[in-house]
Amino acid sequence: MQLFSGNSAASKRLQSLDFMRGFIMILLALESTALYDHLSTATEGNFLHGLMQQFYHHPWHGLRFWDLIQPMFMFMAGVAMGYSLHKQKEQGMAWSASFLKTLKRSGLLFFWGVLDYSVRPTGLSFELWDVLTQLSFTTLVTFFIFQWSNRAQILFCVGILLLTEVLYRFTNIPGFDQPFTDQHNFGNYMDTVLMNKINKDGWVAINCIPTSVHTIAGALTGKLLLSTEKNKLRYMVGASLICLAVGYGIDFAGITPIIKHTATSTFTLASLGWGLAALSLCYWWIDIKGHHKNLDFFTIVGMNSLFIYLFFEIVGDRWFSNYFRTITDGLMQIIHVPELLSNIISSFCIFGVAWGLCYFLYKKKIFLRV
Repeated sequence: MQLFSGNSAASKRLQSLDFMRGFIMILLALESTALYDHLSTATEGNFLHGLMQQFYHHPWHGLRFWDLIQPMFMFMAGVAMGYSLHKQKEQGMAWSASFLKTLKRSGLLFFWGVLDYSVRPTGLSFELWDVLTQLSFTTLVTFFIFQWSNRAQILFCVGILLLTEVLYRFTNIPGFDQPFTDQHNFGNYMDTVLMNKINKDGWVAINCIPTSVHTIAGALTGKLLLSTEKNKLRYMVGASLICLAVGYGIDFAGITPIIKHTATSTFTLASLGWGLAALSLCYWWIDIKGHHKNLDFFTIVGMNSLFIYLFFEIVGDRWFSNYFRTITDGLMQIIHVPELLSNIISSFCIFGVAWGLCYFLYKKKIFLRV
């Protein structure tokens, strides 16, 4: 991992991307503080409880807001990659040097992804379900085809989705021959091959194959935004509508269900459509219309998205959150604050400290990159 300081982080940036990354990472950070669990409990029995369910993954067939977080994370990584590779080319970096830099980045992402899941109360564990592990694969795939024409890359994405359909529908492995059934699909079988285990919630490691489409599409979007094309927003909105129509259309037709756990082709397309729509809106509002006020709260986190993710996944989940919650809950008990309200306040306090760390790094011009 590298620490960039000073002017190295001060180059021209796509502000809408920093805002989106910050927004996504803040949502993830708040989840890590258990805020959504407390709010779900607080809203039981009223109409807001249904809204809070959008902050949890859909059990299987369907799509909720929270199912879009990981695809948007990988899509935005692709957009940033498009900017990075363009800059490397402008600086005259050779393909081999650019490849080694990307390979190192993928290696570090794989390391942090495995480390995130490896330390368990029962001992060490080898698991490949973390988003960083998935991103390490999609980053390499995106790099290898980055110089292809836009049409060739789009056709490659179509091929990836067709390959996913074939693997799940036609491999016919005994016990794992039900393409859209939890614990009995090809993805579950590959987990037994790769890790000798199956995720009890149905997540599968080979999601990295279809979700490569998210990162590739992000890189294509990055190249579009860097181009001299006058109708950038029209292309992005058009692509968004196509992905949404095809993804939801195939699902409604009963051909392939939208399932986030196995990243079905319909899920990949629908979630990509929402990601493109979100970036289009942010790009129009922030970069085109110039509405830059009151964005610092988000961009401060967005510019250190890897730090905040690893902080909560490794430090927060295993030590910091519980330690800090013990302090805040104890103080709340002294003044007789109701338990549920105390839990909600504690969650916001934990997040506040984490945001403060990001602010400290931002003011010191320290940005963590891989």
